[in-house]
Amino acid sequence: MVTIRIDYKGKLRCEAVHGPSGRRVETDAPVDNHGRGESFSPTDLATTALGSCMATIMGIVARQRGLDLGGMRMQVVKEMSATPPRRIARITTEFHIPGEFPEADRKALEQAALTCPVYQSLHPELEKPVTFHWDA
Repeated sequence: MVTIRIDYKGKLRCEAVHGPSGRRVETDAPVDNHGRGESFSPTDLATTALGSCMATIMGIVARQRGLDLGGMRMQVVKEMSATPPRRIARITTEFHIPGEFPEADRKALEQAALTCPVYQSLHPELEKPVTFHWDA
């Protein structure tokens, strides 16, 4: 169990404090939803959580297989719904993975990404396309 304390700071901003480490993250409402967009929005953090989780689980599998994912980069793109209720409608994830990997390792790493806890926790109606580019 992990506890995160969140304090509303006013002006549509919050500060979250990670209980175990004490690290802090600030959020701001996005410009298109009455905020100033000066920090991650809560939905930006959800999108970031997905990408980070996928990369982390891939890293665990890579370590178990003695693989190096150094230089891997990814991009996650969040799209909000055009009609109410306001929600994340789509998160597109694109990986670029340098290096030579046998097909079995590629499949294991791709499967790891698609079974990360955040990916599995998101609502089934949320579109979550994922593309892997193996840049040998």
